[in-house]
Amino acid sequence: MQLPYPFQQNHLNRQLALLLVALLPLLVAAGCEPKDRRPGTWLSGNVAEAPIHDWSFVNDQQEVFVETRPWYGIPHSVTTVIASSNGKVFVPSIYEAPAEFPGTKYWNRIIANNPSVRVKVGDTLYEMEARPAANAEEFAEGFSALAEKYDFWRKVHEDPDNQMPFVIIRMHPKAG
Repeated sequence: MQLPYPFQQNHLNRQLALLLVALLPLLVAAGCEPKDRRPGTWLSGNVAEAPIHDWSFVNDQQEVFVETRPWYGIPHSVTTVIASSNGKVFVPSIYEAPAEFPGTKYWNRIIANNPSVRVKVGDTLYEMEARPAANAEEFAEGFSALAEKYDFWRKVHEDPDNQMPFVIIRMHPKAG
């Protein structure tokens, strides 16, 4: 016996809804923090409440996560390196081909439209604004800070002929 078409359609809709409800926690759990080169979505952790005056502690971390906020409301997060110098915080963004900011990096295009980001250092989230280095001096300061901390960036700094295209992004703490 074949059931009438509306009953079949309602049954199918109910099955799809149950499947989505069952998969939603799995999707949320699987799609959170980035890992290596794989991007993520929401970052978890405690949000820093007090203003930070000394950012040198970021130099103790090898990698951090940066959560951007695209227009559609689902955060996009990436793994990057970080360095601090003279109270300023810097991260690099490497491009495949020479380009001006925001270039081809998706997370750079997001911060070009909305510079509000969260930076996860350890288990703590810091509300910040991400902006490309304002001038050649700020670029050089960020590049030098990365070169002091990381062997990779030291080699890049020492051999200008073999530099890949990249930008330096300054992370500005939001006033609390």
